[in-house]
Amino acid sequence: MASATHSVTLDGLAGRPIEVEVDISGGLPTTVLVGLADTMVNEARDRCRSAVSNSGTTWPDQRVTINLAPSTLPKSGSHYDLAIALAVFAAKSLVPAESLAGAAFLGELALDGRLRAIRGVLPATLAAAEAGFERIFVPEVNVPEAELVEGITVVGVRSLRQAVALLTGGEEPDDPPVPPLDDLPSMSWTSGERLAHLDLADIAGQEDSRMALVVAAAGGHHLLMTGPPGIGKTMLAQRLPGLLPDLSYEQSLAVSAVHSVAGVLPSASPLLLRPPFLDPHHTASAVSIVGGGSRTIRPGALSLAHHGVLFLDEAPEFASNVLEALRQPLESGRVVVSRAAQTAAYPARFQLVLAANPCPCGLSSSVSDLCRCTPLMRRRYSDRLSGPIRDRIDIQRSLTALSRPELVNALTGARSTAELAGEVAQARERQARRLRATSWRLNSEVPGTELRKHWPVSDRGRALPDQQLRSQKLNARSADRILRLSWSLADLVGHDIPSGDDVGSALALRRGTPLGGALRDMVQAS
Repeated sequence: MASATHSVTLDGLAGRPIEVEVDISGGLPTTVLVGLADTMVNEARDRCRSAVSNSGTTWPDQRVTINLAPSTLPKSGSHYDLAIALAVFAAKSLVPAESLAGAAFLGELALDGRLRAIRGVLPATLAAAEAGFERIFVPEVNVPEAELVEGITVVGVRSLRQAVALLTGGEEPDDPPVPPLDDLPSMSWTSGERLAHLDLADIAGQEDSRMALVVAAAGGHHLLMTGPPGIGKTMLAQRLPGLLPDLSYEQSLAVSAVHSVAGVLPSASPLLLRPPFLDPHHTASAVSIVGGGSRTIRPGALSLAHHGVLFLDEAPEFASNVLEALRQPLESGRVVVSRAAQTAAYPARFQLVLAANPCPCGLSSSVSDLCRCTPLMRRRYSDRLSGPIRDRIDIQRSLTALSRPELVNALTGARSTAELAGEVAQARERQARRLRATSWRLNSEVPGTELRKHWPVSDRGRALPDQQLRSQKLNARSADRILRLSWSLADLVGHDIPSGDDVGSALALRRGTPLGGALRDMVQAS
């Protein structure tokens, strides 16, 4: 007696349908599971045996062979339990085979037959819909997440007995509800919503740095802030999410899928509408930042910050391998994690914000001027952020302490986050209109060759980076980043093409020199 059901396996965020075959034949009572399964999947034999025995029938007292096809694809996770158990019911002719057609099954079984919540339901449902399945059975607590996908009917079940009743048309048992995977709050710790109450107007002074933050938000540029402790670097970084617009529907699905695989997606609000904000501690390991794991490859902070902000405070204190791992994702917008038996790719198109002290003690350039670090100590501390990493940062600012009279005068006159967010939204609308026929949506994503070919700056604006290139004060990558910054500045001030002043201001943002003119006036109250 043989039967088959279907489930889904995840390779990163990409899902593939899996056929779960069960054959009951003569021989000594034993259960064999094949199909390149890991330890977690192999343990499904014992879970399913107890769940089936506690759900109205007995486990076959014969040889049971369970095959997860295709056999060349590695299988991991506990979500195959429901498909395996239902295939056993079908092999015993307790569930009609036609009721299993066109359906995929996801869920981990408890020993009493209850269905536990699982990770990765959203990308698995997307894969099932793309594969042509008409229905998908998931744990009841995961239904809101699965219902985000259009074109497939989602059936929520609490137990194996209830799933059998739905497939056979029998009376549904009154099983208790299943708790969520984790007791996560409705506002995830990775969401920028937790910083929504912070206002940019609360920061006294630092007009140049606030303007740099607005430009970074407008064009999706990376930002490095250097200054003594207490100068406002962390305060500025925490207010960046408030300047960013809401995610589009496609972006929300992509971000929610990553968070679902990581198991940090709140069950109460499975569709993330705001850009995520990740601020890992400087003691975080490379696996927690980049992604990986001993059994299953899971996304790290780089991918959880997709379409959002990754803030590394005290950046020089991070391990060198963590910092150097940023190189490729900053250019490609994705992370590829390779292990001996598996390779997973996750999206990682985020805004990087780095904050650093000027020296180990942090007192260099402070008002007290009590720094006792030698020039060699300062140089070694600065070199912890390598040249290739610094070269990939579009905007670099040095924050200096304000005197007491300057602080008193700076307490008034600053524009709020809500006002400046409107300016950022208008700038992004201009970018969207200009780039609507392309695959890019932000100035920071457009390659330099395409900018020079299709969206050149004014003749006066082009002369400045050309001069810097000839004198070898800029390399080709830096020149491209200045062009992108120029377009973000032009979008903010409403210019059709970047002027010479826009390019000059972009160069100042890149080098960390003072800003002025209309650019400075933008962050002041009108």
